[in-house]
Amino acid sequence: MSISINEEKNRICRHGSLELAEHWALALSGLVLLLSGLFELPMAARYKITMIPGFAWSGDFIASLMIHYVASVVFVAAAFFHLFYHGLLHDRGLIPKKGDLKASIAVIKTFFGKGEEPPFDKYLPEQRLAYLGMAAIFAVIIITGLIKTYKNVYAPDLSHTLILWSTWLHNIFFVLFIMAFAGHIGAILLKPNRPMVRGIFTGAVRLDYARHRHPLWLSCADTPASVPLVALAADTPPLVETEAIVVADTKAGASDGSCAPAGQNTIVPKEKEE
Repeated sequence: MSISINEEKNRICRHGSLELAEHWALALSGLVLLLSGLFELPMAARYKITMIPGFAWSGDFIASLMIHYVASVVFVAAAFFHLFYHGLLHDRGLIPKKGDLKASIAVIKTFFGKGEEPPFDKYLPEQRLAYLGMAAIFAVIIITGLIKTYKNVYAPDLSHTLILWSTWLHNIFFVLFIMAFAGHIGAILLKPNRPMVRGIFTGAVRLDYARHRHPLWLSCADTPASVPLVALAADTPPLVETEAIVVADTKAGASDGSCAPAGQNTIVPKEKEE
């Protein structure tokens, strides 16, 4: 795993293109699942949702069910991609660590002016705990959804008890998904977390913000990034005008997503175009 820093633009890459793609695939398909799941209930016509331009289909149970199925394919595929992709990379940055609950409580207190935030790694402790909760919700929704789909498509005589439990769990965790989704949006809108919003869309966040709040993540890349290029590349022919992009290779370090001191930094000088 590498950390790319652009000093001139005050940016650091927090999420790669694949991470952004899987995030938005889960987010958008999850939103469609949420809406189509609600529209399968007799509520769209009752609350005049069908009168909204483009939502005439919301009052049709079969149409809502088909859209629900299509969105579920994208959602399940993105979830399994996330699981296997990050598993193969041994990326454990979002896996909860010992002390995360205590640290999360301390961080929440700082929002009310009590105490100061500790230095963070790439992810906040509450992000790791929320990730575990989201993973559990997703797992139950996917498993129960697959059971319900199997019954609808292939086995209409499937065990009534199994279908009953699957339906109840699917509905309960559907509500938990709505609450978790609202909590996720609410957390990102908190003032200390707002600089991370840019990363959701572009993958990059402000370098000064990362240095201030996530020094543990940058501990293996921060020193080279703050030293003049000439001092770092003594064997490199002098350039009239340069733009330094620092890449910190941490393959030799920890595999849990943290910034390990064993990493090796590389400076990539680039001549500025006239």
